[in-house]
Amino acid sequence: MKRKSSVFKKCSGCGASWLDRSLFLSDPNVKLVGYQVHFKDLELGLFLFNHSCGSTVSLEARNFTDLYKGPVFKDNKKNTCECGGLCLHSEELSPCPVKCECAYVREVLLLINNVIKK
Repeated sequence: MKRKSSVFKKCSGCGASWLDRSLFLSDPNVKLVGYQVHFKDLELGLFLFNHSCGSTVSLEARNFTDLYKGPVFKDNKKNTCECGGLCLHSEELSPCPVKCECAYVREVLLLINNVIKK
């Protein structure tokens, strides 16, 4: 019996596949374009990547959050005067200056765009 090989992600548009995260992130045909927050469980938020075939590939944040080694804040600042609402705009990839529990995910976005993808 053949063993099924493990694939990190497969593009639903063209069928391209990546065996692991580093191959996916280092592929010049893949670009991080958005983040859809999941406020109840931040690890379930979706990182959105455009593939050169024209498809958008989504992966749960938990596939990338281990890249961040900084502080993770306990309190959620959504709907407070401190919150700038960055998480509410999926195309916004900027880091958050607020000490909010969501801020670490935005730091992961920054890491992917400015460190890994360059």
